[in-house]
Amino acid sequence: MNDERNSHLGPSLTRRRLLKVGGLGSLGLTLPALLRAEARAATAAAAREGRGDADGPGRPGRGPAPIRSCILVFYYGGPSHIDTVDMKPKAPAEVRGVFGPIATSAPGLFVCEHLPHTARVMDRLAILRAMHHPMTNHNAAAFATLCGRNPAKGDLELLSNDRNDPPCYGATLTALLPPRPGLPTSVALPHVMYNVVQLPGQEAGFLGSANVPFQVNADPGAPDFRLGDLDLPAEVTIDRLDHRAELLRSLDARRRRIEDRPPSASTSASAPAATHIPDPADVYTEKALGLLHSPAVRRAFDLSAEDPRLRDRYGRNKLGQSMLLARRLVEAGVRFVTVYDGQHNGQTANWDSHQDVFPRHKDALLPPADRGFAALVDDLTARGLLEETLVIAMGEFGRTPKINGTAGRDHWPYCYSIVLAGGGVRGGIAHGASDKLGAYPDADPVTPADLAATLYWRLGLDPAREIIDLTGRPYRLAEGRPIRAIFG
Repeated sequence: MNDERNSHLGPSLTRRRLLKVGGLGSLGLTLPALLRAEARAATAAAAREGRGDADGPGRPGRGPAPIRSCILVFYYGGPSHIDTVDMKPKAPAEVRGVFGPIATSAPGLFVCEHLPHTARVMDRLAILRAMHHPMTNHNAAAFATLCGRNPAKGDLELLSNDRNDPPCYGATLTALLPPRPGLPTSVALPHVMYNVVQLPGQEAGFLGSANVPFQVNADPGAPDFRLGDLDLPAEVTIDRLDHRAELLRSLDARRRRIEDRPPSASTSASAPAATHIPDPADVYTEKALGLLHSPAVRRAFDLSAEDPRLRDRYGRNKLGQSMLLARRLVEAGVRFVTVYDGQHNGQTANWDSHQDVFPRHKDALLPPADRGFAALVDDLTARGLLEETLVIAMGEFGRTPKINGTAGRDHWPYCYSIVLAGGGVRGGIAHGASDKLGAYPDADPVTPADLAATLYWRLGLDPAREIIDLTGRPYRLAEGRPIRAIFG
C-alpha cells in the first residue's frame, strides 16, 4: 500500500508517515520488518495433523516425556571429527594427525587433548559417530543440517532461499508449538550466517515470516551489548508507544472501511472496486509490541544480571556469551535457540580448515567451543534444566580422513560426529561407529533426517505430522526415525 492510496487520510497522517514520526518507526519497525520480510508475497501455509500409523516411528507418546526446550549450537564450516571426538590413534599418520587422545569422565571414551573441558563433562554427553549425508558443499549441507532434509536441488551451491523451501527447525516449532505469552518460540543468535549469500537453512520457507525465528544481530560478548529491537528510545515511554500503536490501528481500520466500501453509482464500470487484503504487517507489529512489553524478554536478554564469575567460565568471547544467553533464554521459556559459531566464508572466520587444520583447531577454534559448551552443560545441570533441555552441537559435515597437501582437511559429509546432551540423553556413550579411518559408517548410521525426527519427538511433536507448502504439497515434519537408543 503506497502513500498515494492512503492520501484520503491526509498528507500529514499517511500510515507510512505515522510510522516514521510516531515511535513505531524508530523502535518497532526493525522487528516487524524482520517478522514480515517474506509474508507480503506469501500465501498462508496451513499446518495439519499427520496420518502416521499408531505404531509409526515418531509417535510422541512412546518413550520419555516431552522436554521443555532445545539449544542447537552450529559450528559453521565443518569441524574435523577425527581431530575432536572420533580420533584414530592407530591410523596412518596422514589420517590420525598430530593431536593425541585424552581420557574422559566416561570410561572408555577418549577425545582430543585440546578438549579438556568437554572431557570433564563427557559423562553427560552422547557422541553420534556415524552421522552422514551426501551434501558436499557448505550451503546444501547447512540446509540439510538446519532443516533436517536434503535440498530439492541436491548437492548444488544453493545461492538463495526459495519461498517454497521447507522451513528451518525454529520456524517449524514456532508454527506448531503453543506460544508462551510474551516470548518468542525460537531465537537465533548472534548473527545471520553467510557464505557469499545468506546461508540457506535459516528461513521459514513456505511457513512464511510469521514463523521466522527471532534474530539477534549483536555480540553478547561486547561490553555495550544491547538488543536494539527491544530498546525504547529515551523519549518514548510504554504508554506513549501504546497510544501511537492504537492510533495506527484506528487508521488501519479506517482505511479498510474506505477500501471495502461498495463503488458508487457514478463510478466507471471499468474501474475496479477496491478489495481489502489483510496486511500481515498488522500481525507482526502486534508481535513486536508484545515483545516490547514483555518483562521476561527484557530480563532474559540482560546479561549484566549474571555473576561475572559465571560469565568468565563460559569465556568472554562471542561464542561463549552466546551460549550463556541461550541458557538464559531457555530458562525464561524460549523453546528453541540456535547459536551460530562462525560467520563468514574464509579460513580465519569459521571451521572450514582446508589449510593448517591443526593450528586452526588448537589455537582459534577448539578453546572457545570447548570452554563454552562444557560451561553450558554444567550451568544447565546446576539449574536443574539439563534433563528438560536437549543440547545439540554439530557442524554441517566433517573433514576428510586424509590430510591434504596444505596440511588441512577438506569437506567430508559421508561420516562425521555430532554431540548431544540433556533432554533425556544417556550420558557417557558413543552411538554408532566409523570405520578405522573415520571415512564411512561402520555401525548404526544416522542422518540429519533422523536427528530431525529425534528433535521433534523429544519436543512432543509427531515426526509423521504433515505441513503443507505453498503449492499444497504435504511434507512430513521429518523423513527419518527418532534415535531412541541414546535415550534412557
